[in-house]
Amino acid sequence: MDPAERLTQDAAILKVTLTPQDAARLLSLTEELARWNRSYNLTAIAPADMLTHHLLDSLAVQQDLHGTRIADAGTGAGFPGLPLAVCNPQRHFTLIDATAKKLRFVAHAVDLLGLSNVTVLHARVERLRVAAPFDTVLARAFAPLPELLAKVAPLCGPDTRVIAMKGRWPEGEIAALKAPWVIASSRELSIPGLHAARCLIVLTQSPSAPTAAAPSSPL
Repeated sequence: MDPAERLTQDAAILKVTLTPQDAARLLSLTEELARWNRSYNLTAIAPADMLTHHLLDSLAVQQDLHGTRIADAGTGAGFPGLPLAVCNPQRHFTLIDATAKKLRFVAHAVDLLGLSNVTVLHARVERLRVAAPFDTVLARAFAPLPELLAKVAPLCGPDTRVIAMKGRWPEGEIAALKAPWVIASSRELSIPGLHAARCLIVLTQSPSAPTAAAPSSPL
């Protein structure tokens, strides 16, 4: 199957509608990443797996985005922020990372894809000061949940939704959560063609909650 057709069909399974132009831009992103990766070691994902492990894995959280101002904490080479920015031109994405070489690629990709809805920040998230809280903060394999929430605190307000993209269900991390953070929702992610455990945990602040509440499993 043609890669663009496969990407479009698999994205539809994730309830993401891609135009032919969207699919072409996303595939050009992974092609450029593979080219840069030969010199700069930006990702451990092989080119053959980038469609599933980078593009589809990123698009799987599309339905969980909230509001118009989205932060991608620890974006690395631009995932999940860049694919989501392609598919959500009405939202603004701020991609944050402390590794300069990765952000050089991200800035290049923003220009390559013609994305006017992306800001790239070279910083440690825990040291940032923002004018207004973000509506959603994304984090893919960034840190254990209690550490993640402490680090992204400067980006958050009372209504911010933090979306943690994880592998296996992190029972120990959930047990260590403290108020005011609570789990608003969680679900297993089934990524077409990706045969590995994935789950998503959405956290919000509840001032009245004495402890973090969580289901024992996302299933």
